[in-house]
Amino acid sequence: MAMALNIIITGVGGQGNVLASQIIGRAAVNRGYNVTIGETFGLSQRGGPVMSHIRLSENKTCGPLIPPNMAHMVVGLEPLETLRVLKEFGNSETVFIANARPIYPLNVIAGDVEYPDLEWIRDVLDQSAGRLYWLDATDTAVELGGPIMLNMILLGALCSLSPFPLDTGDIETVLTAFLPDSKLPANIKALAMGAELIHRYEN
Repeated sequence: MAMALNIIITGVGGQGNVLASQIIGRAAVNRGYNVTIGETFGLSQRGGPVMSHIRLSENKTCGPLIPPNMAHMVVGLEPLETLRVLKEFGNSETVFIANARPIYPLNVIAGDVEYPDLEWIRDVLDQSAGRLYWLDATDTAVELGGPIMLNMILLGALCSLSPFPLDTGDIETVLTAFLPDSKLPANIKALAMGAELIHRYEN
């Protein structure tokens, strides 16, 4: 990895994408990579857009923000926020992992604007990206105990794809270090379920 591997995790406040980026960072450092992470937040921490820039390299230190249209991989916890990343940071080779369940912002709930059609979002991503994995990850998270498991499921999905250099074992090592024992089994199972979602998608 002579150049940086650029990864974006995007969603809305409260979905856990900042935690996911920190876990990736720790796991990558444990494997000897140089890591820089930058976070951008919308107007509201809970419910507003949140984007994490993660840059991994074997031999260089990168700036915290990914340059325009230079993301290699994007993990989207919310469909519309995933689409927003496409325009600014995506390109024809970017790999997208997108959760299919929307979280409606307040102006949509109030009836002031309409949320874009999900099939349209999916089609735009599919036609513009190098590869799209459109996953019903929220449904799987609920099966495991609640939407709070979504970030771990998508981390497991990310670990299943090239060119991401970490595997679920690397993530489990980090989780073991800072999660209480009572929460560890569910999170490890969520990682495995994310990998399984990718396996099903490709077969």
